[in-house]
Amino acid sequence: MQLALWSDLPGWSEDDPVAAWPAFLQSCRGLVSKPQWALWRTACEEANGLPVNDSGVLRRFFESRFAPYLLTNPDGTTNGLVTGYYEPLLRGSRNRTETFAQPLLGVPPDLLTIDLADVLPDLKNMRLRGRLQGNKVVPYYSRADIIRREKGFAERVLFWVDDAIELFFLQVQGSGRIKLPDGKVLRVGYADQNGHPYQSIGRVLIERGDLKPEQASMQGIQAWARANPEKLDELLNANPSYVFFRELPNNGKVDAGPIGALGVPLTKERSIAVDPASVPLGAPVFLVTTRPNSPLPLRRLVLAQDTGGAIRGAVRADFFWGFGAEAGTQAGRMKQQGKMWVLLPPGVVSR
Repeated sequence: MQLALWSDLPGWSEDDPVAAWPAFLQSCRGLVSKPQWALWRTACEEANGLPVNDSGVLRRFFESRFAPYLLTNPDGTTNGLVTGYYEPLLRGSRNRTETFAQPLLGVPPDLLTIDLADVLPDLKNMRLRGRLQGNKVVPYYSRADIIRREKGFAERVLFWVDDAIELFFLQVQGSGRIKLPDGKVLRVGYADQNGHPYQSIGRVLIERGDLKPEQASMQGIQAWARANPEKLDELLNANPSYVFFRELPNNGKVDAGPIGALGVPLTKERSIAVDPASVPLGAPVFLVTTRPNSPLPLRRLVLAQDTGGAIRGAVRADFFWGFGAEAGTQAGRMKQQGKMWVLLPPGVVSR
């Protein structure tokens, strides 16, 4: 990363920090319990006493308490991929029926998650997942293996949903809501993953000639799946990754966003997922990109509050669009180039 001037950030003076302030305060709440809290404490404690609707005061706060650093790729370039994600709504049931036949699984008891930082501190944020076979740790089952061994996972089913491709994209998004037949809506969130790398099924469809690159949006893949149900299982199994979920308490806060990796609710259009090996969770980030399928600029202060299996590298972000169909439309079309400046308090870079 490269130290920058505030004047280097295109659109910094035009974006209203008031809109990002609730998300920043959520970051502070999430950082309190983290080992790096000492580095953020001064800024966060000052933030609690500031007027929440004064753009000038809040902008001066960021400019005085933080320094902007331009994120760079290993080859020194500064452009990277910005995609979008959202919180979907699926139809589901507690019981399997002819309609609701796709299992949404919780974490299986035989899945091992080994934090490699416990072995080597240099491997911070890296985890190994597997299962015991005798006295050896071997890779956990792939998606295809899990589907074939469905009966062995029967006790881990949280819900049965009615659509395999919607369930797949729920795994990609990492959180969502389930509407039961009686109208009750419940939330699920990411719990763990089988340890296999994510493989884009959109890329598979492009390589096979089934879709053109401009057709391989979430909506385009869903349309292909509806038109080719007999080929869907084969396509989904081309991605060996499998995500397990947990049911989340509603607490009556239906308008709150899903809980991200930082442990706080995500904020519509102000939270992003990042690679924590490059961007500290909780940090403010100034994002400069364009709106989905458009040259119109999208330049705003966002907060690094989530992670994702496909989010790897310094100049890489997943932009959270919120809940529902319109958010899904925006997220599914977003595949833009962008630049990112992470805003850090004193002491973070040196460590």
